[in-house]
Amino acid sequence: MSDDATDPDAPAAEDAPAAESAYGCPVSWSRRQRVIHPDRDQWLDVASALLADGFNMCVDITGVDFLTFAGQRRLSAGMTAQRFEIVAGFISHVRRERIRARVQVPDTDPTIASLYSIYPGTDTLEREVYDLLGVEFVGHPDLSRIMMPEHWEGHPLRKDYATGAIPVQFKGAPASR
Repeated sequence: MSDDATDPDAPAAEDAPAAESAYGCPVSWSRRQRVIHPDRDQWLDVASALLADGFNMCVDITGVDFLTFAGQRRLSAGMTAQRFEIVAGFISHVRRERIRARVQVPDTDPTIASLYSIYPGTDTLEREVYDLLGVEFVGHPDLSRIMMPEHWEGHPLRKDYATGAIPVQFKGAPASR
């Protein structure tokens, strides 16, 4: 990497943050995108503030299990890393701007408030995270499995989920030996 290469995580000079917080949350930058770090208790208030500020669409909600990578992520000063992290992306079409929110969720109480009442389009996104990672979205109108069968035990995207082997048979393939 040459000396004149720019850091992809640093904001462009015109996008540099004026303060270390936004919407009452610590701020970091990733790939020239502002990232806010609300607490679980702030989550609904921050989402409401984002909507009021013109972030009219929640484009994605996903979850991450940091069980085996606890110390390998950057958090803002004062943040306590937890096993689970809920990541949501918001967009303002008018301002042509994106913002990401990262919320820490402990494994002792894997719950977070649902954004459904503020952003109804998050219905299936929250159900997918619940189904595959096991983080419950409190207040969701139908938090049922969306990918796995209803009787399935466990959550396949958790790092401690036991992986097994399921034999795959292809139509017309010779029988196994």
